This record gives sequence, structure tokens and C-alpha cells, in this order.
Amino acid sequence: MPSTNNNKLGRTNADIERVLSSLLRGIKDPRVNQGMISVTAADTTGDLKFCRVYLSVLGLTDEKKFMQGLKSASGYLRHELGQSLNLRAVPELVFRLDRSIEYGAHINSLIAGLEITPEEDNANDETSDD
Repeated sequence: MPSTNNNKLGRTNADIERVLSSLLRGIKDPRVNQGMISVTAADTTGDLKFCRVYLSVLGLTDEKKFMQGLKSASGYLRHELGQSLNLRAVPELVFRLDRSIEYGAHINSLIAGLEITPEEDNANDETSDD
């Protein structure tokens, strides 16, 4: 049976994801507005001191400037997070890029680029039935 602390931490992570998703759309810094930003996960430590926020960015042009923009906006984001959520301590935000969507798209393009003739496909089907 899950403990109450894990449930509360899970709800806190979900709330942080939700609030940050809306806050990131409102940032006017051109370093941050490089594409479509999605918050894929938030991982908060048990003492609420730190929160790793994983972001996926579609259309990212300059990763270094993007991360600098996020770092400069982190104070604003923490303040707004504290206003939106009733936390005893607002965690320090540590941003990480999540490249899993990009990686999945790359794998899909590799699979789509494979040339499998119908004869090979039928031969594979027949041998897999054994």
C-alpha cells in the first residue's frame, strides 16, 4: 500500500507540471520562446528543496540560450508557483531537456526508411509461427 507521503509528492509533482506548463507559455523572453514547450515530468525531492523539471521542446534552435533563459526566469517561475500552489516551501527549479520524443521520432524515421519486400515479410511471418 503506497504511503501518504508518496501520494502527496505525486500530486505535488502533477500540480507543478500543470502550473509550469501554463506559466512557460507566458514568458516573454525570446530565448525561451523557441518552439512549442511541453513539461513532460516534474520530480520533486521529499523535502521540497529541489524539483527537476523535464521539458520537451519542438523546434528548439539554440539549446544553450534556451537554458540560460529558463535559468533567468526561474525566480519568476518559483514566485508564481508559490502563488498558485499552497506549498510550505517552493522548490528550486532545475530544468532538464527531455529528448525522448525526439528520439522516438528518429527511431520511427529509421523504421520507415527500411525497405522490406513483400517476399521477406511473408518469409518472416512463416518462420515466426513455429
